[in-house]
Amino acid sequence: MNVSLPDDLKDYAEEQVTERSYQSTSEYVRDLIRVDRAKQQLRSMLLAGAASGSAGVADDSYFASLSARAGELVA
Repeated sequence: MNVSLPDDLKDYAEEQVTERSYQSTSEYVRDLIRVDRAKQQLRSMLLAGAASGSAGVADDSYFASLSARAGELVA
């Protein structure tokens, strides 16, 4: 893959390599893509959760039952 950038973006990317200890502009771009992918996955999960409706009240008894279930899984 070959990416062309205007001078101002190229300068910015090169500054980030220096300031943030990346090995190269390619490493910086790979990191940007990973972060963007993670943000998109999180957004998808949040939207799916919002669309799934209410799961009920998260009160003390709810967390106590979760703790008990977790204890059963560990034992």
